[in-house]
Amino acid sequence: MNYNLRTASNEDRNEIEQLVYGVLGEYGLKSDPGKTDSDLSDIQHEYLDKGGTFEVLIDEDKKIVGSVGLYRINPTTCELRKMYLAADLRGQGLGRRLLSHALSKAKELGYSRVELETASVLKEAIALYERYGFRRFDHNHLSSRCDAGYYLEI
Repeated sequence: MNYNLRTASNEDRNEIEQLVYGVLGEYGLKSDPGKTDSDLSDIQHEYLDKGGTFEVLIDEDKKIVGSVGLYRINPTTCELRKMYLAADLRGQGLGRRLLSHALSKAKELGYSRVELETASVLKEAIALYERYGFRRFDHNHLSSRCDAGYYLEI
């Protein structure tokens, strides 16, 4: 099956939330639409209008099966957010594709540093980040479900 990336819009909200909340549930993590996940309520404003991006991976039937966002922190730093992939597609290189795309997009947008917050139960994601050279650091604003921060100078 072929998968394509495209820029997300607010019309994708319900499908993105189903993906994100479904993956969180798999790992015993809680969704937080009022705070940590409130950025999904207006993707256009929270990501695109502020100098970031939000992309979705779609299958041949136009179903959203993955997501990845870059949220602007300041002119040189963005935060990798909402990188999720449907369970049945993991282990096929699509996570690497999402991350590679996000890092290329970060460079294209002029960022020199990418940060992220994650939960230690997301072992596969952490292994992927570390393979790409992300390093752990004390992140000053971890969300309620996250216990680790990582950064990469690009």
